[in-house]
Formats: sequence, C-alpha cells, structure tokens
Amino acid sequence: MGSKWQMERKKDPYYKRAKAEDYRSRASYKLKQLDKKYKIIKQSNTVVDLGAAPGGWSQVALEKVGEEGIVVGVDLNHIRALPEENYFRIKGDFTTQEVQGKIMRVIGGKAKVVMSDASPELCGIKNLDQLRSIDLTNAVIGIADNILEQKGNLVMKVFQGPEYKKMLDGLKKKFRQVKTTKPPSSRKKSSEMYVVGLGYKHRIKNK
Repeated sequence: MGSKWQMERKKDPYYKRAKAEDYRSRASYKLKQLDKKYKIIKQSNTVVDLGAAPGGWSQVALEKVGEEGIVVGVDLNHIRALPEENYFRIKGDFTTQEVQGKIMRVIGGKAKVVMSDASPELCGIKNLDQLRSIDLTNAVIGIADNILEQKGNLVMKVFQGPEYKKMLDGLKKKFRQVKTTKPPSSRKKSSEMYVVGLGYKHRIKNK
C-alpha cells in the first residue's frame, strides 16, 4: 500500500476509533451498524464468520452472542486468537468441501448466522474481478444453504456487477426478507454493498 493510503487511513475516524476501542479492524463498525439496523445476531447464537481475518467481525459477534453462543472464524490467513473460549478458528479456503466439513464438525449442527466480509483477490481487470466476486458470493450462499438453520440470518459483502440482480432474486426465494444497504462506515468511494437475508426458509427438495 502506498503512503497516500496510509495517510488516509490514519485520518479515518473509524480507523482511529477501532484502535481506541481495541477492535482489529474498522470493519467492526460495519457489522455493528448492520446489526443495529437489522438485528442479525442475538444472544446464544452460533455464528460462522467466513473470511474472518483479522477478526474484527468475530469480535463484534462474540459481544452479541455472549458466553452461551459460539463464533467460528474461517480464513485462508492466520487469525490471531481471541481471549473468548467460545471462539474457534479454522485456517483454510472456505470454498472447499474439506473446510466446510471442518466448519460443520466444529458447530456440531446448524448455525443461526452466516456472515462474510470477504473480498476476492482483485487483479484490476473489471470483468475478471466481477466474476471472482460473484464466485465468492455464490460460495457464501452455498455454505449458508448447507448450514443455516430455519429462520437463520445471512449478512455478506457483495460487489455490484452483471450477476448482482440474479443473485438478489435467488436470495429472495430463500429468505423471508432481503435487504441491501451500505453502512455509514463503508467508504463512499468503495463499490461494496452489503446484503442481509433474514429468516432463512429451508429448501424443499424435489421428490
């Protein structure tokens, strides 16, 4: 990252606030704002955090679920341990069957919330980046289909592109409510959006 980015980050009020309040990322405030608006995470919930490093969203989730809940952070990169005993870390690619199997073994059943602030590795070629983004989004939705309990919730970062509307239309068939939003802490120049699915409806398998 260049010196300009470093200067902008140091002036960022959410970056400063994260440092002061001991959050690992300014992104913590995105989840705080989303949860305040939509009541995504509740006490005692089991939460799976996909693309969790460095752990900012997991910290917020742990505050919400309390000692009776469970939070599982999954990332390709190492996630430093958090002091809470009900936080579990999995290092690996969550798009693979192997890692998804590990998630299911850790939670021992279903999750109440699946969340993801993950971004694909961008190369700067618009069409390719959009394809990578939708592939990642579809992977998150696929995991939610496998592990979300009935009436569970989903919150994830997405980037608008040609497949954006199709993805939203698909989610509206799976959840009782689907909301799209950009929290105040999201940088204005960023093309990221957040999709919230509330009240998961179990898929009916074809007979």
